[in-house]
Formats: sequence, C-alpha cells, structure tokens
Amino acid sequence: MYLSFFNLTEMPFSLTPNTQFYCALEPHNEALKVLLSALSMSEGFIKVTGEVGTGKTLICRKLINHLEDNYVVVYLPNPYLTPAELRWAVAAELGLELAPEQDQQTLSQSIEKRLLTLSQEGKKVVMIVDEAQCFSWEALEALRLLTNLETEQKKLLQVVLFGQPELDTKLANPQVRQLRQRIGFSYQLRPMTAAEVDYYINHRLRRAGAQSPLFSPRLNHHIARACRGIPRLVNTVCHKTLLLAYGEGKTELNKRYIRAAIADTEDCYAPTSMRRWWLFAVLSATVLGVAGIWLWRQVL
Repeated sequence: MYLSFFNLTEMPFSLTPNTQFYCALEPHNEALKVLLSALSMSEGFIKVTGEVGTGKTLICRKLINHLEDNYVVVYLPNPYLTPAELRWAVAAELGLELAPEQDQQTLSQSIEKRLLTLSQEGKKVVMIVDEAQCFSWEALEALRLLTNLETEQKKLLQVVLFGQPELDTKLANPQVRQLRQRIGFSYQLRPMTAAEVDYYINHRLRRAGAQSPLFSPRLNHHIARACRGIPRLVNTVCHKTLLLAYGEGKTELNKRYIRAAIADTEDCYAPTSMRRWWLFAVLSATVLGVAGIWLWRQVL
C-alpha cells in the first residue's frame, strides 16, 4: 500500500509478532534475561505477566529462538485445554505417536518415559504457555502434576507462563497454592516510556528500510502519551498515520494525522474534539483510490 510511497521495504508496524523487528528496550531485555537465567538454573515454574499488547508473545518467540540446541520446547499457544487435551498436546510436542484410544494413565506414563529419555540424553525440556490466564483450574492442576516428574537432581519439565495480569489473580486463589509456591521467578512487563516509544518507532522504521525518520520527536511524544507506552497501540496508531498521509499524498506527517489515528484506535486517549468520520472518509478514499488504480491496470 504505502511502502513504495514512503520508500519502505516491508510493513513497519504490523501487529504480527516478528522477532526481526525486536527492539532491545529495557523491559523486554530484562524479561529475556530473567527467563534465560531461570531456565539455566532449572527452576520449575517461571512467570511473565503484562497488559494486553505489551509484547509478551514477541518475547515468547524471542526466547524460543535464543534457547540452545540442548533444549526441547513444548509450545502451547492455545490454553483452552482440558486436562486430557493438555496431556495429548504435550505428548504431540514431545514427538510421541500414540493410539487415540490410549487411556490417560498410559498417556502420562508415556510422557514420563519420554522426559526421562530426553534427560538421559542431556536435553532440557521447557514448556512455554502463552495466554496462560485462560487455563482452567483443572488444567492448571494437570500442569502442576506434570511438573512432579523429576530425578533426584532436577526437574524433568520446566514451565514458563506468559499471561495478562488476570493470571496473577487466578494464581492468588488458594485452589492453586501448590502451583503458586513452585514459581521460582516472576517478571512483570511495564509499558514503554516516552523516550522508549521514540526509539521504538524509529527502530521499526529503520528495520523496514526507512532512510530517515518519518515521525518527529514531538509526534512520537503525542503517540506515547495517547498509547500509554503499549507497543501494540503504538503500532496501530503509526500504521494509521502513515495510511492517512498516503491517502492525501503527503510524505510529511503532522499532528492532524496523529490525532485522527489516535481517535480511531480503541483504548487510546483520544482528543475529544476529533471525530472518526474524518478518518473513515480518508481511509475510504484511499482504499477506493488503490482499487481504481488496480482496475485501470487490469484494463490496460
């Protein structure tokens, strides 16, 4: 859409977590260091929490990329699992091929045997759970029981829980106190500061091929304040800002575009004087214009 217009090679503010755009800011770097240190010490449970859009999934993927070859990763991106489904998911990630009619006791024994074999081969198994706040009470208990598997020297399975603040609320319940007491390390992701937002925006633009900054420090300050330092909101506002400027054929960004993008983005602190109809009109014109160019080319 606006890539060639702004001399970019790829979309700079995609909402899809992409480790190629990882920005080594203090909160994310600290979280990664805590995770790698805790895993090296063979801690049972490790927990990372943060508000929606603070970059948990990106850190999760960055962690997986950082782990050395002696780690075997069991990745669970979907926490909506029954205890039985959880065991089957773990078995599949461990490469076990079992008959569908396998009973739960035999399934658990197969998992334990596989974990022992991997341990004897010098492998460390780490389960990484995204959106862990969505686990049911029963699934959390099944997860705890899986971590009971251990030798005299170490745990056979380590678990990293990524979740929203609701995860802390759930773990505070006496019903899961045994699991809570096994959490050796915790880290809470904070939002970015205004200075970090400025660096973050320019970093992503450079990674996308920009030869010079498109957003001025003043515009970045407005974005940081409206988005409260949440990376996902920053990405959304920046993308809409570029789209608006492109729709009007302007390469120079201004506060009017920023204010309109903020007003159109849920959870942002939007200026009360701005109305969404203006943004809708510009976006509609942009889409229609692109469609017209495409049809014209088809005719030619």
